[in-house]
Amino acid sequence: MAAKKTSKANVSKDNLMHFYREMLLIRRFEEKAGQLYGMGLIGGFCHLYIGQEAVVVGLEAAAEDGDKRVTSYRDHGHMLACGMEANGVMAELTGRSGGYSKGKGGSMHMFSKEKHFYGGHGIVGAQVPIGAGLAFADKYLGNGRVTFAYFGDGAANQGQVYETFNMAALWDLPVIFVIENNQYAMGTSQQRSTSSAEIYERGRAFGIPGEAVDGMDVLAVKAAGETAVAHCRSGKGPYILEIKTYRYRGHSMSDPAKYRTREEVQKVREEKDAIEHVRDLLLTGKHCTEDDLKAIDKEIKAVVNQSAEFAKESPEPALEELWTDIYAQAEA
Repeated sequence: MAAKKTSKANVSKDNLMHFYREMLLIRRFEEKAGQLYGMGLIGGFCHLYIGQEAVVVGLEAAAEDGDKRVTSYRDHGHMLACGMEANGVMAELTGRSGGYSKGKGGSMHMFSKEKHFYGGHGIVGAQVPIGAGLAFADKYLGNGRVTFAYFGDGAANQGQVYETFNMAALWDLPVIFVIENNQYAMGTSQQRSTSSAEIYERGRAFGIPGEAVDGMDVLAVKAAGETAVAHCRSGKGPYILEIKTYRYRGHSMSDPAKYRTREEVQKVREEKDAIEHVRDLLLTGKHCTEDDLKAIDKEIKAVVNQSAEFAKESPEPALEELWTDIYAQAEA
């Protein structure tokens, strides 16, 4: 089955401008993060989201206040899309006290309870059962909230994913399993790592409906997200979205990505780039001019540059922080 596309009719200028700004913010932020990593200001692992921006921006457009999200280590875009501040995210990446986890979580392990963002998880597939747990709590509380549990095509081969599918289906949990299929599990092509052409179809064994979506089209992602959210909120249980996207950079900053050709990456950039797609819609629809878009880019670059300066100026965590946030205080 081909990934579902959507009509471009009746899309407002405001919506298109919002999508353009959000996706461009993520891309410019990730480009800056890559620069800081190269300068030695970001340690450990760093997985960039460049190329996949339409996935999280489209799904956040379908979410409501109070909905939850949990994801893996390629998570900076998710943080920005749900409203976390660029300053706090960049400070966390650089291990500074001004970061969302006080500089102790780094790229893969930052959280924001205020924005209902529950990580950032470094263990492949570990966030999927956590997402079901979040959804279980919401069902128990009867608050009508939905959880987005993001994972990749590589994680889709983990056994705990299918244990979670089974439990979520048994208990009709309001969780959307989002497979960000960027075509490569580290360096292994999805074509060589799975026996099923469409990963979302694996949910059928558990009675979980789903669909494949063009992840380079933010409007298609938003439409599919709305379908999934409506399904979950109506009490029908979980839903699977396999969003077919593409990452332009290596698996992490230490990956030279020699398992694919430059021509392959360039072809996607030229023909399917999600940001360029919305840019074309804005220009052909006469919603704005080239100068307007240049001004937006300049504004966003200023935000990202400021986040880098904030990170550099923020102090490192005090030694006493080694002993904090280890245990949670249980309520009587």
